[in-house]
Amino acid sequence: MSHLNTLQFPKGFLWGGATAANQLEGAYNEGGKGLNLADVLPGGKVRMNIIKETGFNFEIDQEQYTYPNHDGIDHYHRYKEDIALFAEMGFKTYRMSIAWSRIFPNGDETEPNEEGLAFYDRVFDELHKYGIEPVVTISHYEMPLYLIKKYGGWRSREVIPMFVKYAETLFNRYKGKVNYWMTFNEINSAVFHPIMSLGFSPDNEESKLQETFQGLHHQFVASSLATKACHEIIPGSQIGCMILYAPVYSGDCNPNNILNALKEEQIFDYICGDVHVRGEYPAFTKRYFKENGIKLDIQEGDLDIIKEYTVDYIALSYYMSRTEVKEEGDGDYTAGNFFTGMKNPFLKASDWGWEIDPVGLRISLNQLYDRYQVPLFVVENGLGAYDTVEEDGSINDDYRIEYLREHIRSIGEAIEDGVEVMGYTAWGCIDLVSASTGEMSKRYGFIYVDKHDDGSGTLERKKKKSFFWYQNVIATNGEEL
Repeated sequence: MSHLNTLQFPKGFLWGGATAANQLEGAYNEGGKGLNLADVLPGGKVRMNIIKETGFNFEIDQEQYTYPNHDGIDHYHRYKEDIALFAEMGFKTYRMSIAWSRIFPNGDETEPNEEGLAFYDRVFDELHKYGIEPVVTISHYEMPLYLIKKYGGWRSREVIPMFVKYAETLFNRYKGKVNYWMTFNEINSAVFHPIMSLGFSPDNEESKLQETFQGLHHQFVASSLATKACHEIIPGSQIGCMILYAPVYSGDCNPNNILNALKEEQIFDYICGDVHVRGEYPAFTKRYFKENGIKLDIQEGDLDIIKEYTVDYIALSYYMSRTEVKEEGDGDYTAGNFFTGMKNPFLKASDWGWEIDPVGLRISLNQLYDRYQVPLFVVENGLGAYDTVEEDGSINDDYRIEYLREHIRSIGEAIEDGVEVMGYTAWGCIDLVSASTGEMSKRYGFIYVDKHDDGSGTLERKKKKSFFWYQNVIATNGEEL
């Protein structure tokens, strides 16, 4: 293996960080914003148990639960302070999302909410003041709650034109300010938990796959129409899909287990990518749908739209690999990001049980580029960990530095392998509410935010040791890792 200090990241490589509106903005009922999906998800580890259940009622129960997304880290009022810190680190780009319900509070209004549009104007202006290129996710786990309750979320085809109208509104408003876009965050996560991506809780386990893949089909059509609109409204813009990628290893060399690992990888990692990039459902879905009783309602013109309006790049999140053994009784299982897998004896794990596999990122990038030959953009990668503020105020997160160093090295190795990688935005560049557990204690950031799981804290921002390390990585274009 070559050594990274002999490798070169491309000139213009987009170094930066990533967040999501629902996890840091707060101000959930300010500025004309309507309620969205994230606003009704409670805090704490109970969150994952809830989204696994069928029949979640999407109501706020303040007596039983806390709702940390309501306040976030108050980025809505402190965005200038936060962006200044991003600029101090030397960010070239910032991946963020727009809260759909800030723009269309219910989702089906005739006219957008001007106060919401103006807020993001101010955010983009602040980013451009420092020369930071925004990369915007149009829908990041925050569908307007009204669309969920009235239409059943992405179960309903009626939501497609509402999403397209929302996307067109953004393109027309920000065409001079945003050139990089993504449609849906981690769209394939719906295969495991449709509530986050599709905005509905299945009626029952028997109907889950049917409802999930019908909802995904509606999103595929909506994404293609948004891609068409983006290219027409903002000539020269780039718009991508975004997937949660995890290579699937077989736990041993049993051919049956290798085949099962391949099938898992096909269903989770490739269906969404194939539709977005190749413009068609992959061949293996025919058998999978047949064997699982899935019959999609595909209307006339849907497949033509999907085929004609494909994305420019693939954005991906990478946190861990996944090891699968299907023979009965094999393997101890461990937690992960929306899924579980067998414990891999060759890997260490984070405080939350997410196995740490930087080589898996190199594997992932090679797999994706071999399959699609379009630019790749690593827009989420990071370590959720407990951080300690020392008596002198320092936060010595060497464990995070080590994690990020090894993963960025793997990106460099993949680039040397011939993979075209556009950039890297570390997830949760500032501490925010965890999407999977609703906790503040699961910290990812280069910037510490004094807020805790019980809601207490001053919200003071502090630079961690990793802040200065990443500052140097960007300044040297990755040469001093």
